[in-house]
Amino acid sequence: MRKHIMKAAVLGLLAGGAILGGVFQAQASDIRILPVDTAKFWSGARFDFDVEVSNAKNLQNVDVTINGVPAEKFFGKKAAVKDLGNGVTSFRIDDVTFAKPGKVEVAASAKDSLGVSKAAASYQVVHEVAQKKAKNVILFVGDGMSLQAREVARILSKGMTNGKYNDLLAMEKLAHNAVITTSGYDSLVTDSANSASAYATGHKSVVNAMGVYEDSTKDPLDDPKVENVSEILKRTRGMSIGLVTQAESTDATPAAMVGHTRRRAAQDFLAKDYLEDYHRPDVILGGGSARYIPKDVPGSKRKDQVNVIEEFKNKGYTFVDNSTDLMKAPTDKPLLGLFHTSTMNVYIDREMEKNPKVLKGFTDQPNLMNMTKKTLDILSKNPNGFFAMIEGASIDKQLHVMDWQRSAYDTIEFDKSIEYAENWAKEHGDDTLIIVLADHAHGMSISGTYHERDGKKGTQAVRVYADSIFPTFKDANKDGFPDNPDPDVTLAIQYANHPEYYENYHFMKTPTPPALATKETKEEAVQNGEKVEYHQVTTASSKANPARIHPGDPAELMPANTPKSDPQECHSADDILLNAGGPGSEYFHGTMDNTEVFFGIMRALGIDGNKKAK
Repeated sequence: MRKHIMKAAVLGLLAGGAILGGVFQAQASDIRILPVDTAKFWSGARFDFDVEVSNAKNLQNVDVTINGVPAEKFFGKKAAVKDLGNGVTSFRIDDVTFAKPGKVEVAASAKDSLGVSKAAASYQVVHEVAQKKAKNVILFVGDGMSLQAREVARILSKGMTNGKYNDLLAMEKLAHNAVITTSGYDSLVTDSANSASAYATGHKSVVNAMGVYEDSTKDPLDDPKVENVSEILKRTRGMSIGLVTQAESTDATPAAMVGHTRRRAAQDFLAKDYLEDYHRPDVILGGGSARYIPKDVPGSKRKDQVNVIEEFKNKGYTFVDNSTDLMKAPTDKPLLGLFHTSTMNVYIDREMEKNPKVLKGFTDQPNLMNMTKKTLDILSKNPNGFFAMIEGASIDKQLHVMDWQRSAYDTIEFDKSIEYAENWAKEHGDDTLIIVLADHAHGMSISGTYHERDGKKGTQAVRVYADSIFPTFKDANKDGFPDNPDPDVTLAIQYANHPEYYENYHFMKTPTPPALATKETKEEAVQNGEKVEYHQVTTASSKANPARIHPGDPAELMPANTPKSDPQECHSADDILLNAGGPGSEYFHGTMDNTEVFFGIMRALGIDGNKKAK
């Protein structure tokens, strides 16, 4: 966690000052306005408003105006002015809204014994309705699915003839597309919590956070909130909500559609928070049962005795923990399905390899296509419509461990789910907006192909330009999944952001991480006056995993090009691609910020944020 308040100079260094609340006066106190400068709002959407004053010397008063009107009068609520005990004073008004579209100007001033400091923020409030409105929205998030990840899946699943693809992926056939930028307001490279939160709220946040603006307190649950898609759709229209993932159901992407926390790791809290009526999903499918069972039950990761599964059952939910029971589950009741204590196994391990040591007893996990089918069967019962977030979670998780084959098969599985949803939408009135995108990218690239037909191995067997003959993936049953993930001519995949690892162009039948976390101890010299003292310093590090060396190949050690403390490949700041089809999809074109996805959803549904469902 970053320090509770940053000096104005640091804020300026990170973002030119304006991103975090406007103009800062060094001679007096520092002021931070939340939501941040340049924030955009859907009219009627709820949020918490906070102004924090730090480094004040005998603070005398804080004045805040909205469009020239005192904030308390503008919002019709009394502000809670509080000394937070960390050198910061908070001027906060919770659960407020901007009811009308237009420009909003916020001005804040703080007077202390050194003088008066000022800050400002400009907001935009919007409301627009698509010419043809959607009844439902399905948001498909391929976690970490960079453009190259899509291309790898297309090569494997569709094949090529004389340099032309035999077909496109289902996601690529949607009518509209856009390039999406992904940074948060705190950093260039984002994580899944922050990026998914942008889709769910229309607001930027910080790494590890969802549905909040980061304040100066240590408590990860008290930060100013912004209403998310689940809440606004339930509140205004009584729509149903579905969360589908292969990760833990409380992991960053699904949780961002519902939760509010500065620390995505607060999964105990998130599981129980899902029960709250105002944002409770009607369907939850994924892994992570360990977050739902009491701590005295073997396998639990909870720190209390709350049985969240039983609490869902008490609210009328069907509970299932395997694929067989999922397909039998009734469609006239809400559904909780948890198919693994942690992240579900990937397609190759679940459907092809079926190694008991890898599956660890979870031998009846559903595929994403069937999870999608059951979800739509249940959610579509609501005449008010539904919103479903369906995540291909392990596209990202397998790229982190530099296992592009497993990532590619999960991308194909993800695309098959999209294809099912496209056909479902056509058969059910064509009133469903489908959006497909990633939350961030990974720095992978296709250098060419790899083969050992001439006896060359390792880097010498990477074939580029004219030598990059086409790969030999075969799909005998035409199901879109290659029969063998390791043909004699395969792809040569390189990574831009990686730990120290041994290069291996072959498929690994058993999942094998590229690097192993270690602790590194060394002597560090410290100048103490005229004396130099030496201290033992232990730091987190990582080293290449020798299990990645392919038998008979040269052990080609690739030095880390990211901090050695991280044993995994990491996210990149690359833009990602969005595809969309159905009513309202015309909103998506050109290059857009990730927060625009939320506004495209609101526009397509024609949501009146000032209304409450009857």
